[in-house]
Amino acid sequence: MNIRGKVALVTGASRGIGRAIALELAQQGIHRLILVARDRQKLREVAQEVEAMGVQATTLAIDLTQATEVNIAIAQLWRNYGPIHLLVNCAGVAYQSSFLQSKLPQVQEELSVNLLGMYTLTSLIAKRMASQRQGTIVNVSSLMGKVAAPTMATYSATKFAILGFTQALRRELAEYNIQVKALLPSLTDTDMVRDLKLFRWVIPMTPQEVAKALIAGLEKDAPEILVGWQSHLAVWCQRLAPWLLELVLKIATPPAIRQQQSDENLSFWAKIQRFGDFFFSGNKFPFVFARKT
Repeated sequence: MNIRGKVALVTGASRGIGRAIALELAQQGIHRLILVARDRQKLREVAQEVEAMGVQATTLAIDLTQATEVNIAIAQLWRNYGPIHLLVNCAGVAYQSSFLQSKLPQVQEELSVNLLGMYTLTSLIAKRMASQRQGTIVNVSSLMGKVAAPTMATYSATKFAILGFTQALRRELAEYNIQVKALLPSLTDTDMVRDLKLFRWVIPMTPQEVAKALIAGLEKDAPEILVGWQSHLAVWCQRLAPWLLELVLKIATPPAIRQQQSDENLSFWAKIQRFGDFFFSGNKFPFVFARKT
């Protein structure tokens, strides 16, 4: 996809990966950016950065789980600014806890924002793209849409679902000349993940690296965009040696979860972890098995 002169809508644009994608699109010559998130003030700040690059910016502070409001807003945007050529669904939330200690309100929020909000917006824009017979949709999933991890059951479930949704739409919308892609970053250093307990040996990526990978994927017309060699390694490990991936995930699980194991098991895993610390020291073979958007 050639983004020059096009109009793009990016959700979750007030921070993290969404913000980085918006700024990268501006640098690459997009004509107009429609920035969507709930935080009005942060959206304005991003819009100012975009406009400083000579790109037109429009902000929309809205809760994507409110279907009626989103419907009205998209109709107005399409009428005022013409066709939206690129949709990047990046809005998402993540909570970390053991499944047995999970809280229903947090589970409901992850499902509502990560899935239903994306579904609502995509439906509204895809129908309009189909009438124009052109468009590109990028759904931001995660490496955890390929490799699920302990303590992130609901988040992993939403990211797996996004991949299935993307694959189905790719086939359905192809006849309307609409491309549908998935972006799968590994752990990314954003505000949302800094209070989470990271998996052992995790080395976060930067939002800017993820954004650049998206641009490269758009240029290559890749259906799935895995970000970073660590993501490719984890996926191949799952395919070729799933038992090894299970072992590494068990060793890498955050300490608070491991404390629920017996003292005997902890002693055994402590030896394995010491070996892992030595093996992965010096960033020789850093694995990344989780990512939160």
